[in-house]
This record gives sequence, C-alpha cells and structure tokens, in this order.
Amino acid sequence: MEALIFNIQKFSIHDGPGIRTVVFFKGCPLKCPWCANPESQSTTYEILWDHSKCLHCSRCVSVCAAGCLSFEKEVLHFQPKECSGCLDCVKACPGTALDLAGKKMTLEQVLSEVYKDQDFYEESQGGVTLSGGEVFSQPVFVNALLKQLKAKHIHTCLETCGYTSGEVFAQTIQNTDLLLYDLKHYDPEIHQRYTGADNTLILNNLAYALKQNVPVIIRIPVIPGFNNSLNDAQKFAKLLVATGVKKVELLPFHQFGQNKYTLLNRPYLYEKEKNIASEALVPYRDILTQAGLTVKI
Repeated sequence: MEALIFNIQKFSIHDGPGIRTVVFFKGCPLKCPWCANPESQSTTYEILWDHSKCLHCSRCVSVCAAGCLSFEKEVLHFQPKECSGCLDCVKACPGTALDLAGKKMTLEQVLSEVYKDQDFYEESQGGVTLSGGEVFSQPVFVNALLKQLKAKHIHTCLETCGYTSGEVFAQTIQNTDLLLYDLKHYDPEIHQRYTGADNTLILNNLAYALKQNVPVIIRIPVIPGFNNSLNDAQKFAKLLVATGVKKVELLPFHQFGQNKYTLLNRPYLYEKEKNIASEALVPYRDILTQAGLTVKI
C-alpha cells in the first residue's frame, strides 16, 4: 500500500493539541485559487522550477526517460502523466533549479517516520495530524494509517475540507479524535464558483460528525473579496449555530504560498492582495462570539 505524500512536518504546534507530526497527502477535489500549497492540489507528481537558478542547459530534458519535460521559449514545461518520480531530472540539474512535489511512501515508511516522535506526543498530549491537499483524496491509505495509530494509542487529527462521500467519511472518522474542518463559504453557489464544487457534501458530513460526537473545530480561511465582510461573518454565525458547531478558528489570508505558483508556472489570482492582519479580524470574530461561538484568531 502506497500514498503520494508531499511533506511530513515534525514538531508542529498549530494543527491540533500538543506537539504533532503532520502528514500532508497530495491531491484535493477543490481548486481554491488562494491555496497556500498549490503543489498539493494535483494527484500526480509536479515539478517546481526556479527560473532564476536555471542555466537553460536542457540537461533535465535529456535525462528524463519518460519525456515529461520540454523547453518552449526558455520556459520549462512539465507533463506529469508518465512521471515516475525517479528524481533523475532533479539530480541532473547543475543549477539546483528543480524540485519534485510528491513522494510515494508505503504505510510502513510513514509509520516509521511518525513513530520517531512518539515520546513527544506522550509528553505534550500531542499526536499525528493528517492533512493535504485533502486526506480524503487517498482514503484507503488514510484509514489504514489511522487504525495503526489508534492501535498505538496515538491521538489522531484530520485537517479536511470534508468533500467526500458520506460512506467514506463515516468510515474514516471512526478512528479520528479531532476534526479540523475547513469551511470556505456558507453559500453553495459561491462555493461552487470559486472552488469548483458546492458545499452540500461538506455540510452534510459536518452534521454527521457532530451527531457522532466527534470533536470538531471549524476553520474559516478569511479571503479578500470572497468571505471577509462582516455580512459574511453574520451568515457564517447563523449557519454554524444552526449546525451545532461550538469552536471556530479564523485563518487570515496570507501570501506565504505566492512564490509556489511561479515555481509551478501557474497563474495566481491573488497576487495583488495584501495579507489580512489578525487584529483586522476582531470585528469579524466579535460577530461570531456574540452568536455564542468560541473563536480563535
């Protein structure tokens, strides 16, 4: 059993309680244009190309046996369909201009990595968080991993947008101690327009998790021109209270992932937007708090 992983982050303190290891799965059914990890969206390998380091020697093109790379007008183009993740192009680049997003890992390899920090989990009441991309893009592997972690009495957390079938969702949360549940928008049409899918499945799965008494923290990424008005806060408050949510985290928009779009040779629609400071969200938070929600920025 293998999964396509794009990062394993140690000693995280922002993705669940205590000290945690976060496993990032590649692939996401939503295509949010503000995504800070655009290399996580595709379910295939991707090449990140730093043109400022590139010598335009075409050595990467010549060593790629699968023919995935080509230069057109001094721009490197990548076709992922035949890519095996061999890293030959990355190793051959004399300018260190290339990196590969995605690594095939077996269940045993992932477990070996997360078990290394088991002492820290126990001391800090931490554990392992599965994130993405979207964890439900590779549900068979995720379920197998969760079962192994629970057998070791390790606290498990899923960071998810909740977009998957009800059957898969129900099966997966059986071995989940906490859900960090991303909620992009309250309106299904606006959700569809910006992310490529409406929020019906997402809200249905959220309601199911709450009925099963799985602890849930809603995370709202506050995005300029999408959901950052005080009217949006009021609509979110109404929805969340009606659904039975208690805890909310507001995630202010930031530009930390902007350079990745350049490395992926991909347009970035939020290039001119400014970061949202945490203090700017105090009125937004207050609206949610006045509705009876516990809110963290």
